[in-house]
Amino acid sequence: MSGNSLFVDTNILIYFLQGDQDIIEMISDKDLVISFVTELELLSLNQESQEAEQIIHGILQNCFIIDLNQSIKDVTVELRRKYNLNSRIPLSLLHPITTIFLCLLPTSSSKM
Repeated sequence: MSGNSLFVDTNILIYFLQGDQDIIEMISDKDLVISFVTELELLSLNQESQEAEQIIHGILQNCFIIDLNQSIKDVTVELRRKYNLNSRIPLSLLHPITTIFLCLLPTSSSKM
């Protein structure tokens, strides 16, 4: 990971796909990092056209995708127990991923 890496969640990429200029400026020169959860959520979006699906696949090809591994599982369980976190599991994974891979995490989620 470089100092130019930016860990983004699904909402950020959805806003990017919708043409949000602030998001486009924020991520345009960054090496994007996403979790496997974001990958699955993007691929599960109801695409209106084949072109939209190709755009999503293009975005994913340009992202470093972090798959679930034992380190992330261990840190997630530890944090959920230590802080009695009741959030959904995917949200609980974000902090361990950003901590292990030393990335910034911009998000529009009000649940963080």
